[in-house]
Amino acid sequence: MEQIGHNATGIRGDISNAADLDRLYSTVEKQVGRLDILFANAGGGEFRPLGDITEEHFDKTFAINVKGTVFTVQKALPLMPAGSAIVINGSMVSVKGLPAFGVYAASKAALRSFARTWSVDLKDRGIRVNVVAPGTIVTPAYKSELGLSDEQIEGFKNQAAALAPLGRTGTADEIAKAVSFLASEDASYITGIELFVDGGTAQI
Repeated sequence: MEQIGHNATGIRGDISNAADLDRLYSTVEKQVGRLDILFANAGGGEFRPLGDITEEHFDKTFAINVKGTVFTVQKALPLMPAGSAIVINGSMVSVKGLPAFGVYAASKAALRSFARTWSVDLKDRGIRVNVVAPGTIVTPAYKSELGLSDEQIEGFKNQAAALAPLGRTGTADEIAKAVSFLASEDASYITGIELFVDGGTAQI
């Protein structure tokens, strides 16, 4: 609560589960009646090189990152008025190949494609759709999802920093600021884009 403040409601759920999404939006409708900004952020992945990809790995990644995002957005629409905004969390790996990350990268590329279509689908409703594409942002998921040790994380950070023109990895706060911009009135004439916040890594 110290980080998110008191004007917030936590709802535990799995975005790949339709019933959990229904419960989420039912709570939103009861408490506030509308949804002006949707940040479709939930996702996950793990390293699996070609030759070691399993059906379980593929299905889990696409169930969360693709199916989960599709229905997170679709089920939110009845609550979203004209002038609202959708921001989808993509990734720079959708355009830049990283070893053993193909399934995750493909799932993020799918989200970029959806954003193009949805920005047209929703134009008559006045709802903007954009994608933020982070670079290397070290979060607790590097341990919980990717299964990396502290030493591996440090090595990964150093490698990523060496590839970035800015010479470092990013922070969650830098991504949050980009999302806040895309969701705000300052971006009122922006829709259908993918904004890379990656220290330049995928741009060179």
